[in-house]
Amino acid sequence: MGELAHGHVAGVTKVLLALIVSPLLGFWVAFAVHKLMSRLLAGARPRVARDLRRAQFITAAGLAFSHGANDAQKSMGILTLVLLLGGFIHEFKVPFWVMLACATAITLGILSGGWRIVRTLGFAIYKVRPLHALDSQLTSAMVILGASAMGAPVSTTHVVATSIMGIGYAERPKAVRWSKAGEIATTWVVTIPAGALMGMLFYALSLAAGNVYKSL
Repeated sequence: MGELAHGHVAGVTKVLLALIVSPLLGFWVAFAVHKLMSRLLAGARPRVARDLRRAQFITAAGLAFSHGANDAQKSMGILTLVLLLGGFIHEFKVPFWVMLACATAITLGILSGGWRIVRTLGFAIYKVRPLHALDSQLTSAMVILGASAMGAPVSTTHVVATSIMGIGYAERPKAVRWSKAGEIATTWVVTIPAGALMGMLFYALSLAAGNVYKSL
């Protein structure tokens, strides 16, 4: 709290603050972007949907780049720290094979289980159309790239989900499945302390195993 009072944010405070603020930014930035785009395209012919789909090649690429620029960096940082603490490298510099391994892992993860998340984001929260997808991708890319520039780790899934909620709220609030949104938010809240507890548990087990090994 003292860091926040003096305008200095670092360490765990910075991580938690980024995870809390980024979904809120995703929601309200998407709300504003969709309101603006809806006004600009008011009265447009139906064929504009084809142009919006084509424009998504750019926004989707931007979102993919921002995803790699933030999410993949977390794994790279942790692996590099382990290598440094283990004495395998002499300075905190990410080896190329770590970059390649993290890029491969995140790509395979998206290919193997990403479709379920896509279905949830595209249909379970709000029925996404070409304009909604474009606005969500644009918003998410801006928020995540901004966080990356500040060195703040955020969740791409969190930002994308809340951007869709913001778009739905800007267009038809009653059509947003708020119950599903609540389930997603509850999962977010639970995973942070659950991850911390699991880390404590495995650390305690590793210490106990080390003590047993030394006593043998």
